[in-house]
Amino acid sequence: MKKKYNIEVDCANCAQKMEDATNKIEGIKSAVVSFMAQKMTVEFEEGADEKAVMTEVLKACKKVERDCEIEF
Repeated sequence: MKKKYNIEVDCANCAQKMEDATNKIEGIKSAVVSFMAQKMTVEFEEGADEKAVMTEVLKACKKVERDCEIEF
């Protein structure tokens, strides 16, 4: 399953760090963060719990940028 989320990210470098961190999370098949569009596109592994995985994604992104927000 592939989904797009609105994300608040302040710079392209942070967006790349968030993308890298997100791609390491269990349940994520692939993730792309677009600084310009302020969007995150996530493809989940089959059977992954979207809400639980996205909670972990938000935690990882907040380690990069404390004020990061993802609408899910």
